[in-house]
Amino acid sequence: MSVAANIVIALIALLHLWFLVLEMFLWTRPSGRRAFGTTAEFAEQSKALAANQGLYNGFLAAGLVWGLLLGNGGAGFSVKLFFLVCVLIAGIYGGLTAARKILLFQALPALVALVLIHLA
Repeated sequence: MSVAANIVIALIALLHLWFLVLEMFLWTRPSGRRAFGTTAEFAEQSKALAANQGLYNGFLAAGLVWGLLLGNGGAGFSVKLFFLVCVLIAGIYGGLTAARKILLFQALPALVALVLIHLA
């Protein structure tokens, strides 16, 4: 697998760790509300849902890191492929149902990584 693919996968994992922090710990703070365009009232009412969402983003990051640690062989490739497809599907769904920018920040990087691992 190419170095470029692994770098993109690592960046996607870091991005999802950042989503975890935003959704689990910063959701009700000004920086979290600004990132998601929410009001203080909405953020307070939805903080349990956001924390749950953040946890799922953490699982995606953990899966991608797991795939990187397994290396470029069969199991590593399969784990990376599975979690990248999960990220892509979540990004498409979020982009169609929540905010279009999710397509750019979540789905597009996953698609790029999928293309790179298949080209390697």
